[in-house]
Amino acid sequence: MSVESNAPLDGDAPARRGRVLAAATRSAGERDQWRARHGAYYAGIERLVRSIVPEGVAVLEIGCSTGDLLAACRPASGVGVDIAPALIERARQKYPALEFVVGDAETLDAPTLAGRTFDYVIASDVVGHVVDVWAAFRALRAVCRPDTRVIVTYYNFLWEPVLTLAEWVGLKQPIEPQNWLGMQDLTGLLELNHFEIVRRGTAQLVPVHVPVMARLANRYLASAPGFRHLALTQFFVCRLARGGAPIETRPLSCSVVVPCRNERGNIDHLVARIPEMGRGTEIVFVDGASTDGTVETIERHVRAGRRRIQLVHQGGAGGKGDAVRLGFAAATGDALFILDADLSVPPEDLPKFHAALAEGVAEFVNGSRLVYPMEHEAMRFLNALGNKAFGLALSAILEQRLKDTLCGTKALLRTDYAKIAAGRAFFGDFDPFGDFDLLFGAAKQNLKIVELPIRYRARTYGKTKIRRFHHGALLLRMTLHALRKFRLGY
Repeated sequence: MSVESNAPLDGDAPARRGRVLAAATRSAGERDQWRARHGAYYAGIERLVRSIVPEGVAVLEIGCSTGDLLAACRPASGVGVDIAPALIERARQKYPALEFVVGDAETLDAPTLAGRTFDYVIASDVVGHVVDVWAAFRALRAVCRPDTRVIVTYYNFLWEPVLTLAEWVGLKQPIEPQNWLGMQDLTGLLELNHFEIVRRGTAQLVPVHVPVMARLANRYLASAPGFRHLALTQFFVCRLARGGAPIETRPLSCSVVVPCRNERGNIDHLVARIPEMGRGTEIVFVDGASTDGTVETIERHVRAGRRRIQLVHQGGAGGKGDAVRLGFAAATGDALFILDADLSVPPEDLPKFHAALAEGVAEFVNGSRLVYPMEHEAMRFLNALGNKAFGLALSAILEQRLKDTLCGTKALLRTDYAKIAAGRAFFGDFDPFGDFDLLFGAAKQNLKIVELPIRYRARTYGKTKIRRFHHGALLLRMTLHALRKFRLGY
């Protein structure tokens, strides 16, 4: 049964930040006790960071908690930022010689930081809690100089079952579900925000106190071939790319193509929430023979004239891939975007796709739903399992990492799409979804494919059009076909 959409006009990001703040506040009183219980792990993080950060420099720590890591660096001037006032108050009590301020990692707009830059910026184990990692890395640029070094640490998700079990049995402090960020995800997010990685590595193969063995394993094996992939801690040291030169942005007009069928309850929200980008944005709805009033709702917006909107009639025969091609053919923008009509991906994320194209860090931007925690029931278990399997398969076939091959949100330049369309005969024309068609085409044209993490929500109106087993079999057939064409053809 269909229900009317109640999606908020500004997305649900404020609610997520509220949950992060509430969790940090609840844990503030126990933070020092948990840190003491896991002293070996935190001592290892301190040794790692101190091996990179010299004493007597200006240091900013994002997500400083109660200030222990910042104090261990012995800075000449140290500033710690955390979202939870309770943690900041405790840090001020423990380390009065340092400066601690309440602030959001995604904006760094605390008045204390205005106009200030630092020699080193530390973000240790904080990216898992940040609602929007892209925004957090973008905000970091304001506190960096060309010679600033940024240190990012995060845990290896191979350890996720162990850490989850430790929470269940009371050996680890309970935390909110974290972002599923691997080293390649972090690399992509840093590059999207014009950071250059200077050094990367691993540490802490044995993050608990085991006499003799832990020290030997952590010192000699944690970064050794064959063992480094098993280490708990992953880290980056990076700097502003191109010597910190200002980011250059190309002026692009934009077309957002929205395939839809029986999505009446989402149309008003789509029109209200799709942002204006670049030199202007048009919305191209491609309707697949809707019967619930979707067409009439779109026509009402076209007549109102408050936004540039096209309505393309697909008819009922073609699938989403056909709808996307019709939409791209009608679109007039320099940059072409695909957005599913079910609002499972917030339209507010589209400017990040635009930035990747306009700033020249990507030629094909593929959304990834497998980084941030999903809203309950947004993706069923078998769908998620199949998506991960296809991601691994296509990464191997195309020799480019793809974590989420079936995300409906994508962006590319019109000129590059023309190349893909012209070379479509190489792969064939039997992809009803359009995802593999575009990914294979982009790979064949040697476009720079970059994945951009997005939040994935459960639909609030209408029904899914996915038939798991039928469509899964078709995707498998396309994957085998791609293997023959890309890897066995030379």
